[in-house]
Amino acid sequence: MEKVDTFARVEMARATPGVRMAGLSALVLIALLTACKPVEEPEPEPIRPVRVTTIETREGGESVTLTGQVEARNEASLSFRVGGRMIERSVNIGDRVRAGQVVARLESETARNTLRSARADLTAARARLVEAQNHFERHRSLLDRGFITRAMFDQAEQAFRSARAAVDAAQAQASTAEIQLGYTELFADSAGSVTARGAEPGEVVAAGQTIIQLAREGGRDAVFDVPARVIQSASADAEVVVALSSDAKVQTTGRVREVAPQADPVTRTFKVRVGLNNPPAAMRLGSTVTGSTRLGAGPGIEIPASALTAANQRPAVWILDPASNTVSLRNIEVLRYDLARVAVAEGLQPGDVVVTAGVQTLRPGQQVRLLGAAP
Repeated sequence: MEKVDTFARVEMARATPGVRMAGLSALVLIALLTACKPVEEPEPEPIRPVRVTTIETREGGESVTLTGQVEARNEASLSFRVGGRMIERSVNIGDRVRAGQVVARLESETARNTLRSARADLTAARARLVEAQNHFERHRSLLDRGFITRAMFDQAEQAFRSARAAVDAAQAQASTAEIQLGYTELFADSAGSVTARGAEPGEVVAAGQTIIQLAREGGRDAVFDVPARVIQSASADAEVVVALSSDAKVQTTGRVREVAPQADPVTRTFKVRVGLNNPPAAMRLGSTVTGSTRLGAGPGIEIPASALTAANQRPAVWILDPASNTVSLRNIEVLRYDLARVAVAEGLQPGDVVVTAGVQTLRPGQQVRLLGAAP
């Protein structure tokens, strides 16, 4: 505009007096028209949409839910104590067994022959012992009457003691052979359910090789893979509510019984076993369950972490006045920061309406509307 005015004054200076008067009149007219143009009114500030929550006193801490499965509290791998060819396995996966039940057998002919030989040796040793004992008794009688020398008597006594030791050795061999024969049968040491099998009839198995996996009766655990942050935040005696994934109405409670000392190298989680209190019959071995517990401290006031802002270098929240639909800023004292919520020590009371979404665009006294309400 200044360039135009300068150009006009230069042209007017070059023009004749009549033209100069006409130009001045035109400039005056333009200035008057510009002065008469109405001033534009500023646009009204838009009503910001927000999301709010009403403060209530709730149980403190964050609720955590994990998925796991039901396992037996005690499991055992049953195996033979001697090697051989397995000729029978009388149970399969899912079968229930009782304590003392025979679950598998090995070929026992060799063990029976060994036992027969040991018993024969024992019989022969006992016969030699009887002969040596009679010989010793005769020599003692003859020694008393002076018919034999002391050296002859000592020889008879030594033969008697050797025969008695041979009987003891034969008795031990026979007992060992009998025990080895007993090892060809595999017994269940307690009642339970078969969860796995490791060998089939006809196979030659080694001593100690798993034949069946037995889940013993007497307790069940819910096993979960738990992140380290949950283990650090959870109380040592926290109660865990365990429910079937397929039917949440089937549930029970339990407490942590065992925590793995080392994390899984792949998932970096820790295996946690929760002992179940009177588990329902529907919670069978291998059932998928969910476990829920609460982390952190006791009852208090909590707000979503998204509601938190700052004012005067302190934590603050926006409070909604339902009567005027305006917001105001209020400082609070934070007790604890959890994963997704903030525990408030001071500054809020039950019934306060706190803005939880849209806090970055607000100013004190600004009018707002709730998300979902008509503008």
